[in-house]
Amino acid sequence: MNVNLIMSGEAIKVGDKAPDFELTRQDGGFFRLQDMRGEKNVVLYFYPKDSTTGCTKQACEFRNQYEVFKEYGAEVVGISSDSVESHKRFERVHHLPFVLLSDEGGRIRSMYGVPRRLGILPGRVTYIIDKKGIVRYIFNSLSKPLEHVKTAIDVLVELNKEYQHV
Repeated sequence: MNVNLIMSGEAIKVGDKAPDFELTRQDGGFFRLQDMRGEKNVVLYFYPKDSTTGCTKQACEFRNQYEVFKEYGAEVVGISSDSVESHKRFERVHHLPFVLLSDEGGRIRSMYGVPRRLGILPGRVTYIIDKKGIVRYIFNSLSKPLEHVKTAIDVLVELNKEYQHV
């Protein structure tokens, strides 16, 4: 029995504080979500697997819109259970300008409560986390990888309007 799946508890919901974590980046360094707090909004997206059709379309659309994300004060972070080496290849082949994190044991996926389809296929879920570390929006769709990017931009536009009124 997989202990990581038992530990998951409830899925993260809008309004929750995003759980902090530390994972290995594709360049071998470490990424801590907490380091973004107070600095940037985070578009944290979980995806099934490097170099598959849907995941490649999604990653390339995040790449194509990356400057827009930066304009809205956001950092894009992709997470899958693929190895660091797999992420390096995926980044290099598709010229991805954002961080890819290796969650090989699925611990962070489980911590966030990202569902599996048919119990085996890793889900595709995007979390928009504001500068205070609060989850502001969750988009869950395995079959609409490009919608994750469009939806994330729409949410960031609204967040920036909120910041301007504070």
